[in-house]
Amino acid sequence: MFYRGKYVDSGDGREMGLKRQRLLDQSSSYYGSSPGSSDMFNPPHPTPTLLPPPPYSYIGQPPPFPVVRLRGLPFDCSEVDIGEFFHGLDIVDVLFVHQGGKFTGEAYCVLGYPLQVDFALQRNRQNIGRRYVEVFRSKRQEYYKAIANEVLDARGGGGSPRRGVPRAKSSDEGKDLAEHTGVLRLRGLPFSANKEDIMDFFQDFVFSEDSIHITATSGGRPTGEAFVEFASAEDSRAAMAKDRMTLGSRYIELFPSTPEELEEAISRGR
Repeated sequence: MFYRGKYVDSGDGREMGLKRQRLLDQSSSYYGSSPGSSDMFNPPHPTPTLLPPPPYSYIGQPPPFPVVRLRGLPFDCSEVDIGEFFHGLDIVDVLFVHQGGKFTGEAYCVLGYPLQVDFALQRNRQNIGRRYVEVFRSKRQEYYKAIANEVLDARGGGGSPRRGVPRAKSSDEGKDLAEHTGVLRLRGLPFSANKEDIMDFFQDFVFSEDSIHITATSGGRPTGEAFVEFASAEDSRAAMAKDRMTLGSRYIELFPSTPEELEEAISRGR
């Protein structure tokens, strides 16, 4: 979205649509199957509150990777908060940054396609709660480096990647002692994750797609959480062995849950 050079806009909306489609087509061939790939790129929904992007040229060079860095986030910030902050944009992934198991107040947000980066930059110094948040351009390499650091931190017993709260020893003990009902809650899913991804994650277990429930807000935005109904309590207990394993570039936290919690989560998204 932040292309160098000049871009001449004829003012014809139909022509602009064709130019944007060419951008998407170039993005598809450029990104391949990496995070932010073409299967995650969706045409933008009209958002009257956003200003038009500045004129840039992409001729002769590949479009940049659509990622921004946020700084100054509240320490209880969640992916849902980021989704509301960037309302109207297509969010592919949110990665919270930690150091020594503690949330730094920074995050990386991968957007649906490069043109949305300039829209995201318009949110610079707007608030999440009582904190104003700074938004910066970033690069693919910085995002990947942050992913690698998060995985190393998780394997080293660091804190939760969602909220920046150090994981207490009693938290793991609670999981071990919790009663299993056959339902597990998944936390930390990429926003682009679908039921097939979750079935692949639990490939050693047999259940149908109807047993997977990816939760969303009342506005239809994914929360980064899902519930899976296993065939038995024994299966859900065995599936806890997948706790903190990776799905794509993200490691997933698993929690024993109940049918009541599942129903409550589903009803919130209706």
